[in-house]
Amino acid sequence: MTTRKLEGKIALITGTGGGQGRAAAKIFAAAGAQVFGCDIGEGNAQTAEIVKAAGGSFTGLDGIDLGDQDAARGWIDEVAKTTGHIDIVYNNASAARFAPIGEFPIDDWLFTIRNELHLVFYVTRFAWPYLQKRGGVVLNVGSISGIAGSTSGSAAHSATKGAVIALTRQLAAEGSKDGIRAVALSPGVIETPGTAAILSDPALAQGLLAGNMIKRFGTAEEVAQFALFLASDDAAYVTGANMVIDGGATSW
Repeated sequence: MTTRKLEGKIALITGTGGGQGRAAAKIFAAAGAQVFGCDIGEGNAQTAEIVKAAGGSFTGLDGIDLGDQDAARGWIDEVAKTTGHIDIVYNNASAARFAPIGEFPIDDWLFTIRNELHLVFYVTRFAWPYLQKRGGVVLNVGSISGIAGSTSGSAAHSATKGAVIALTRQLAAEGSKDGIRAVALSPGVIETPGTAAILSDPALAQGLLAGNMIKRFGTAEEVAQFALFLASDDAAYVTGANMVIDGGATSW
């Protein structure tokens, strides 16, 4: 059962239109946070219904392209203007393209860098002055692709997620003097609408599951519950770490 671990906190979560972002919005709000979310697509109206039906507080915007620095700054400044401060930044949003390295289109490489790395930097950069005022937490979603290779044609995704993990360590070092913690959260394969097409193919799903010690895929709720722990004072001694949640896939 979720307790009120984030009572009174202001939490910004990106990519709340569905999947892991929606699960995080619901769980963080249930823990007492006032959650502000956004997504480049649609879905925040449904997220708001789910969160508010559970008694939580959520304000979400659709059509926010965080890969555009002006859009990222505008969203963050508007939240800070409304609330007066920011306590938690959860960089969940991302979008990647995949192809074998010998065939990887340059435009797809640039798309992935923009939508998995630039947007994390922009959101964190513009939220940083607000976090410095009273400390806070930055959670960055990495991936096991950032720490282990694969045969899935994920050169850009692996590069960006590895960079996100490295950036997290740097944020932890720079933020320590201001009471800011920074932690990366690296999932393995998680069941979400975004992975549904892959996991619905029995052969692909079995291949992905073969490396797991726990013989099932993770859920968005499991990732969000782990993120809740990391964002709360229960994890007050955790910073600069990359926390893996992958069913044991990278632990062999």
